[in-house]
Amino acid sequence: MNMSENSVSQEDFVEILGGLRQFIREKVMPLEREIAEGDAIPESLRSQAKDLGLFGYAIGQEWGGIGLDPVQEAELAIELGYTSLAFRSMFGTNNGIAGQVISGFGTDSQKETWLEGIASGDIVASFALTETGAGSNPSSMRTKAVTTKSGWSISGEKRYITNAPSADVFITFAKVTDDAGKSAVEVFIVPSNSPGVTVGPHDKKMGQAGAWTADVHFDEVAVTEDALVGGKFGVGYRAAMTSLAKGRITIAALAVGQAQRALDESLSYAAIAKQGDDIIGNFQLVQAMLADQQVGVSSGRSLVLDAARNYASGADTRIGPSVAKLYCTEMVGRVADLAVQIHGGAGYIRDYFVEQIYRDVRLLRLYEGTSEIQRLIIGSNLVKQELASN
Repeated sequence: MNMSENSVSQEDFVEILGGLRQFIREKVMPLEREIAEGDAIPESLRSQAKDLGLFGYAIGQEWGGIGLDPVQEAELAIELGYTSLAFRSMFGTNNGIAGQVISGFGTDSQKETWLEGIASGDIVASFALTETGAGSNPSSMRTKAVTTKSGWSISGEKRYITNAPSADVFITFAKVTDDAGKSAVEVFIVPSNSPGVTVGPHDKKMGQAGAWTADVHFDEVAVTEDALVGGKFGVGYRAAMTSLAKGRITIAALAVGQAQRALDESLSYAAIAKQGDDIIGNFQLVQAMLADQQVGVSSGRSLVLDAARNYASGADTRIGPSVAKLYCTEMVGRVADLAVQIHGGAGYIRDYFVEQIYRDVRLLRLYEGTSEIQRLIIGSNLVKQELASN
């Protein structure tokens, strides 16, 4: 393919997107039930995902990744959202909030040590931020890092950490207190095999079977000085907020993909299911539900791509991602509910994929900041903008 050093041409991207769409429909969708019932991604699918470069589509080409820009990432995420969300979760943290922290804020040495393995999928990177009492508000975290003669000692507990059971490295957020007693959140690169790191059993969740999360315990885990992301103080919190903002666009895009699948499943069912001698798709009330689904999908898609363009240009890296995340994750919940309603009793049976969509998408309103947090981000930043203009 004809690629510049750090970008993918639109011509090449169309080819990549088409290949992914075909792969999802031919290789992933036939395994959706196996993934759900086995609560695991088949190893053959993981291997194929590595071969396609999916573990590093958002990592720069200089590190072996594909190097998609934010708009291309959003379009790719919409396609990934069309199938079991557990499939994307397998490599989501490598491309997303874990990989982006190292890529965007790491030292040259940290990038050289980790990014090629992350991009290839040989290394699974996990983002250890959330804690009990410190989910959507990272400043409330209790995990601490204290200085030692050889580096740092980290102690604390993280919750609901995606890919923790398979992680090779944890991008770990911890509170550091300086000599003056001032505390700040910093980020550390912690190999999962470090003494003192313990990963709990994977959580039994409402949905997204196959996407494993677990608690991670850090008991005086010793890391060297170069484990501090960026190599200096003041990087951590900014890294978290920047990575989470970009990740919100991805979550919004996944929601659009799931909404499109719910609509397509609803249309297919409405075209064959009968009441009496007529298909239910000819009933006006069913058509009204299909119309509401289409409005949600169309508006969500436009909103996601607009947010991605503004993020890429730097025009809006704060409000837009939260607007997209809030609207699209709430929207997909409504679309999924309508899909179950259109299917009637069949929509409550696990033989139909809309039942899984209904459960799976509920999580989208919680991670990368809850809907309530998105409203606070949007509202507070709107007020700040208004005050700054006066």
